Amino acid sequence: MTRPETALQTSPGLPTEVRLALTQIAAAPGAWCPALAADGERVAYVADRSGRPRLEVATLDQRTPPAVVSGPEQEVVSVAWSPDGEWLAYLVSPGGSICAELWVVRPDGTDRRLVAGEDPRCTVFAGGWTARPGHYACTIADGPGADVVLVDVVSGARRTLATGGFLAVTAVAADESRLLARRGPRGWRHVVLVDVATGEQQRVIPADDPGGRQSEDGRFGPDGRSVYLRAAQPGPAGEDRTALVVVPLSEAGEPGPARVLVRRRDADLDGYAVRADGTVLCVWNAEGSTELDVRRVDDGEVVARVPLPQPVMPGWSLAADGRSLVAELTGPGAPRSLHTVDLAAGAVVRLPSSPRLPDHDLLVTPVRHHYRATDGLELDGWLYTPPGLPGPHRTVVSFHGGPEGQERPAWSPVAQALVAAGFAVFAPNVRGSGGRGTAFMGLDDVDAREASFTDVADTVAHLVDAGIALPGRVGAHGWSYGGYLTMVALTRWPDLFAAGASLAGMSDLRSFFAGTEPWMAAASVTEYGDPVTDREMLATISPMTALNRLRSPVLLAHGDRDTNVPVAESVQAHQACAALGKPAELLLLPGEGHTVVGRENLVTLTEAIAEWFDRWL
Repeated sequence: MTRPETALQTSPGLPTEVRLALTQIAAAPGAWCPALAADGERVAYVADRSGRPRLEVATLDQRTPPAVVSGPEQEVVSVAWSPDGEWLAYLVSPGGSICAELWVVRPDGTDRRLVAGEDPRCTVFAGGWTARPGHYACTIADGPGADVVLVDVVSGARRTLATGGFLAVTAVAADESRLLARRGPRGWRHVVLVDVATGEQQRVIPADDPGGRQSEDGRFGPDGRSVYLRAAQPGPAGEDRTALVVVPLSEAGEPGPARVLVRRRDADLDGYAVRADGTVLCVWNAEGSTELDVRRVDDGEVVARVPLPQPVMPGWSLAADGRSLVAELTGPGAPRSLHTVDLAAGAVVRLPSSPRLPDHDLLVTPVRHHYRATDGLELDGWLYTPPGLPGPHRTVVSFHGGPEGQERPAWSPVAQALVAAGFAVFAPNVRGSGGRGTAFMGLDDVDAREASFTDVADTVAHLVDAGIALPGRVGAHGWSYGGYLTMVALTRWPDLFAAGASLAGMSDLRSFFAGTEPWMAAASVTEYGDPVTDREMLATISPMTALNRLRSPVLLAHGDRDTNVPVAESVQAHQACAALGKPAELLLLPGEGHTVVGRENLVTLTEAIAEWFDRWL
């Protein structure tokens, strides 16, 4: 196993000016996951200006500098502010582990304490505060299933509210007698209504009804007599976009027939908030970009559209009066940062507490690029090209994770760093990606995965034919599932790519199922196949069984604390390559989990990837 710096020492090295640009890009700090206080004057959020994600609190008017309220060694994942303003609940990733802990702290940084997740075998998933002071509902997994647990953060008492399956809590009724939770494996997740006293669970939308297969983000209506949720709904032209749906509840709490409130034929509903004035705030994913509007609940008509200064809004927190929000915005030239958004006036102002932006002259704006697979299916991606340099280029094809993820025009330090080093980068959305409805997202499930593999070869052929990529000088890169897809391509088409780099990718789906967290394994059966009954198929589509075909050099990078895609996936691939005499190097990143968040490691990783492709392309 190599140390992180070894991969850099074995490369010929990039020019000093390029290395300095890579460092500035990779080290650019960000701020995300805003949580507004009920008074609307303060905001809590996660920021990595210190080099690791920490929990900060700032006033919106910036009268005082931001204060760090998390522990000095804590790696913070997310935060939620209690409705009474007394507490912040935040998740911590201990040492990069995916097995998160739930902590609480006063907004002034006092009374910090661990309230759930002290068992390292358990994983806490964020839920939300209930209407009762000091009560926080979360999901805790200690195996393939997960329970909904109510935590009294003052006394430390806990009570299990619901059990049976993997239940990701999304809302709790004001009297805590009922709750809404998402359950089911990937591709089949749906919202259930749970009676806390009896434990009875029932689907909010029946499985055979439109939207019954896939629904999420369930919330009780303001009067408690209805449930709102996002659900995949068939449209008039056959599209199946995610829409806002309302389901009435009877006096006995029984769900009635679902009714579509808001839908668009050209976009998925990413998020929503029902406001007290009879309108709903809608957050849309339209061809990868975020669009924000306000609509009437009764007829879905638009009453206001709010332009955003950056194309993607991954997170947001609505003010208690519903008139404004704090948005986490990002774009190709902007790491995640916080902005206030006045929904009535449409004014958007960047918070001064957000970290400074990198030098704009180092960055490029990608363009959306459409093309077709050999079977005629339309695909798309984002193309980054070095400014002022005509093609064809040395090109890196970068595959996103998921596979349900989606490449969007957000901040991508690896893509920007590669462009700064002289490469073109193409980030495709092959079949199985999100953002185009549930039917498209399911096109790579289980037996259909082979079709998504062929999209890789079709992508490269298109880039070469279009004069974008230089023949024979194309590389493959990917994170998580994208790393797996990279390894699949390198072994299935040994001459397709001149080099590859896999970050936290699976090398053998059989060992992935055996080594990942139990809840992840249970959720992934509908995506990849059953580890018992489909074992032969999983072997067939695992790169480990075809490494003898590998010809191109591959860099295997992994956080050494990763238990989502266990670090052993990269280690065993490297060992097998060494035994076969195949060109491969291993880069282990100390203290990192499935996502690399430490600034020093981000710089190391980004430089290693750029130098790897500069060496081999």
